[in-house]
Amino acid sequence: MRFLAFLTFLAFLVFALLARWYFVCELRQACGPGAPVDARLQTLQLTEGEDVLLRGYDQLAFDSASLSPRTNANNITFLDTLAAILQARPNRNLTITALFRESEVGIAPGFFENLGLARADQLRKLLIKRGVPQDRFSLDYGISEDRRLREPALFNLYDPNAVAGGFEKVLFTFKNMTFSDANFAYNSAEFSPGASLRLYADSVQTYFSLNPDASMAIIGHTDSIGSDAYNLDLGLRRAESARAFFRDSLDVEVPIVVASEGESRPVAPNSTSQGADNPEGRQKNRRVNFRLLATPADTMAIVQ
Repeated sequence: MRFLAFLTFLAFLVFALLARWYFVCELRQACGPGAPVDARLQTLQLTEGEDVLLRGYDQLAFDSASLSPRTNANNITFLDTLAAILQARPNRNLTITALFRESEVGIAPGFFENLGLARADQLRKLLIKRGVPQDRFSLDYGISEDRRLREPALFNLYDPNAVAGGFEKVLFTFKNMTFSDANFAYNSAEFSPGASLRLYADSVQTYFSLNPDASMAIIGHTDSIGSDAYNLDLGLRRAESARAFFRDSLDVEVPIVVASEGESRPVAPNSTSQGADNPEGRQKNRRVNFRLLATPADTMAIVQ
């Protein structure tokens, strides 16, 4: 019995060591020489176009598969200063772009389709806690080529009345949520909502049960491949297919209007500055936007 107990104890020690190695080396990416757990690059900055307004701050840190950043005192100072700038400049909004590792592709927490958007939302919440209204933010995302994710977030001020390049800014809030064409078959209006969209739709169903006078607008967008007329029609068919899902699968009875912007309101370049194809930008442009409004009249005003 003592020998069996000793073997059990040894097995426990091996398990504990392996678990510790996995947490430190794989999740925190902090093994090997020159890689302490909380090493930070001092490259975090705030930009406005090509101008750098804040520079030299410690980068934020995200453990593997983690939503929330690990912040140090220097990060707190950056966030406090950024919030003060936004409050002093009400004519400027902020785009928060958060990145995720290739190894984190497929992790889609909550309503968000990827970990980058979910992380950007967490950073937005930190600034909202500092008194900045939610409507002052837009969110963006990207995949980092750095597996250690040493520069996970970008912060850029912009004038909401004169967005550079004419690109649409996406809010990603409950009442103004956007999902990509991953919920549709390729080049088709067939609607096949993924887990994040289904979770969102269930919450919308609950929202309407509590707010029966509210309404919804669903707006389809496409990339620039194909003719203007084809893309306008594809965006509308996708919006109609999404409406049918809310009507038929969720029994939502509030007014739902649909519209299409086709390729006319991109959120990212469809091609690079050298004219090459930009698959990441086109993916962001192929989207469906859900807007929840207080009354049917408010919804009609959006789509007209």
